[in-house]
Amino acid sequence: MPAETAPTGRLRMSIGEVARRTGLSVHALRFYEREGLLASPVERTADGRRAYRERDLEWLELCVKLRASGMPLAAIRRYAELVREGPGNEKERLDILRQHQQRVTAQIAALTTCLQMITFKVNLYQDGLTAGTGIASTGDPIVEDCFRPVPSHLWTNSGRAAWSMACATVASTLTCTAGRARSACA
Repeated sequence: MPAETAPTGRLRMSIGEVARRTGLSVHALRFYEREGLLASPVERTADGRRAYRERDLEWLELCVKLRASGMPLAAIRRYAELVREGPGNEKERLDILRQHQQRVTAQIAALTTCLQMITFKVNLYQDGLTAGTGIASTGDPIVEDCFRPVPSHLWTNSGRAAWSMACATVASTLTCTAGRARSACA
């Protein structure tokens, strides 16, 4: 069913059209609906088919961004419940969003540390290859490739902790967004 205009004058789209526009699979759209992640029920046509509105797509876009940034499904579900309840719970909605904002800010800081380390290593290899000298061998491939010679501001105890946290966070987020290991996404 292509997009059509409802009797109310609003554009309605089929689940296939919404899948094409959002990049979500039909299965994912049904999952979002079944799990209570939508802000309002999806309308149905006279023959029972889903008929999405533009505002449904806007909400799905928000859900995708929240999910891609690591917000747990339970938090998205609770946020959607609060939106469906209407005015009067804005403080709780704000709390959910602030908690997520803090998590994302911490992830960005950790990833920035990772990027600095990676950029340093890329430059180290590039400079060695350009100069034709390579990297001096210590006989210990781990020390040679991972720790030496990394500036101390990039490889302190707090830097190690940030690196470990960032790598674990990124692995978890990529696993979840790739649709693998669903237990890690809950």
